[in-house]
Amino acid sequence: MLSASQLLDALIERARGATAAESVAVTAALGRVLAAPQTSAITVPPLDNSAMDGYAVRVTDVPVAGVRLPVSQRIPAGAVGEPLQPGTAARIFTGAPVPPGADAVLMQEYCYAEGDEVVINALPRPGENIRRAGEDIKAGSQVLAAGARIGEAEMGLAASVGLAELPVFRRLRVACFFTGDELVTPGEPLAPGQIYNSNRYTLSGLVNGLGCELIDLGIVPDTLEATEAALAGAASVADVVITSGGVSVGEADYVKAAVEKLGRVEMWKVAMKPGKPLVYGRVDDADFIGLPGNPVSAFVTFCLFVRPFLLTRMGASEVLYRAFPVKADFAWTKPGARREFLRARIEETGSATIYPNQSSGVLTSCAWADGLIDIEIAQTVQPGDWVRFIPFSELLS
Repeated sequence: MLSASQLLDALIERARGATAAESVAVTAALGRVLAAPQTSAITVPPLDNSAMDGYAVRVTDVPVAGVRLPVSQRIPAGAVGEPLQPGTAARIFTGAPVPPGADAVLMQEYCYAEGDEVVINALPRPGENIRRAGEDIKAGSQVLAAGARIGEAEMGLAASVGLAELPVFRRLRVACFFTGDELVTPGEPLAPGQIYNSNRYTLSGLVNGLGCELIDLGIVPDTLEATEAALAGAASVADVVITSGGVSVGEADYVKAAVEKLGRVEMWKVAMKPGKPLVYGRVDDADFIGLPGNPVSAFVTFCLFVRPFLLTRMGASEVLYRAFPVKADFAWTKPGARREFLRARIEETGSATIYPNQSSGVLTSCAWADGLIDIEIAQTVQPGDWVRFIPFSELLS
C-alpha cells in the first residue's frame, strides 16, 4: 500500500494540466481558474483621496486646536476640487480626491461647522486620513496570476481595474456513478436490506463546489457488464471519472475489474483510515478514481486526494491543503498501523475535540466536524498535546 503522502504526490504527478481556455464575463467567473495573468491599465486609487467624511486642511493652518477656518469649497465623491487656498478648509467626503495643497483630512467628528466656517478641534497630522494614489494598484502591475482561482475578492479586484471579461480554463468534466444493489435514491421507499445513496449527494456537492461540470450517471447495478458499460460511457464524455463503491476485494466489487479490462489500474490501496480501498487508473483518455463506498471514507478521501488532483487538472496553481497545530482536548491511546484522519472540531477554548464514534459509516461525524485531526502511524495523543488540524475550509472549496 502507498502511504497517504505517497498517494497524494503520485496523483498530482499524474494530473495533466488544463489547456483549453475561453473568455467569460467577470460576473460568470466565480470558481473558474484564470488561464493568463491579468495586469492593470490604471492606477488605483487614481488620485489621493479622502478616507473619511470631514475637512481637508493644510497642517500649517491648524497650529492649535480650536482654529476657525472659512470653508472655501465642497468636494463630494466623484468630483475634483480646486487647489486649497491657504488659510481655508474644504468640506470633503469619503472617496473624493484631496485638493492640491491639502495635506490632511480631519474627520467630521473633530470639527464643528458654523455658517461658512469650521472650527477644527483637533491637531491634524500630515497625511492623516488620506489614501494615496496607487497605494493599492499601480498601472502596469499584475493583479491576478495565471492559475488563480477566481473568488469573490478576485472578481471585485478584476472589476476595480476595469476588466469586464477574464480568460479562464474550460470547466473540467467529471462523471460520477455509484455501484451497489442496496442503494436507493432518496424519495423512494426502502426495502429490507437497502440504504439511501448518500454518496451521490455528497460527491455531487464536492464536485460542483470546485467549479467542475458534473455528469451524474446515477446508480449502476452490481454486475460486471453494467459496470463496464457505465465506465466506458463515462470515459467517453468526461475528463475524469469518479465512482463510489466496488473497489474493495468482495465478490461483488466489479469496478476495479472493469477498469483493468477497459484501461489500466496504476494505484490501489492507501495506508490510512478511513479510506483504504482507493483506486487510480486510466480508461482511454480519462482519468479514473474509485473511492470507497463507506460514506465517511468517500468524503475524506475526496477531500484529501481527489480535490488537489482535480484542482491540478483544472489548471490551478495552489492545490494543497494546509494543516495547523492545535491542542488536543481528547485522548487517542490506540496507536494504529495506518495514518488516521479523525473528524474533529475546534471548541471555544481553541482546543480540538473529536467525534465519539469514528466509524467510516457514521456520516454524522462529517456534518458535526469542522476539520480533520491528522494522526500519524503509531501516534498516541493525550489531552494538551499538540496535533495537526486540517480545517474543512482548506478542503471544501
